[in-house]
Amino acid sequence: MTYAIAEAAHRTGLSIDTLRYYERIELVDPPARDSGGRRAYSDEDLAWLGFLTRLRTTGMPIKLMREYARLRHQGIASAGQRKRILERHREDVRARIEELRSCLGALDYKIDNYERVIGSDHIQEASA
Repeated sequence: MTYAIAEAAHRTGLSIDTLRYYERIELVDPPARDSGGRRAYSDEDLAWLGFLTRLRTTGMPIKLMREYARLRHQGIASAGQRKRILERHREDVRARIEELRSCLGALDYKIDNYERVIGSDHIQEASA
């Protein structure tokens, strides 16, 4: 099955401009063209775009995504290099998750504190 650029954008959650940008910076191969010369994205294209979106969501820099995409074209010969990129990035993601957990703990503490303060204000108001 193939998808026009608008449908590909809708299905991936990316904008049309982002799809064109990813093509321009060689994160994605130029998609096939239909008889009218319009981009025709395949299910495989959408799967790759989904993976790129996950990499971006995890904070992988575009430069590293481009390196991964370049290596992908080399097939199995670059599997070890691609694995190492993902392993290093996984460590970065894990560190970020721990950082966010710490931040969440600070937020929880402050919210709990406000709940105690607000709760004691309500008790004082009721007894007055």
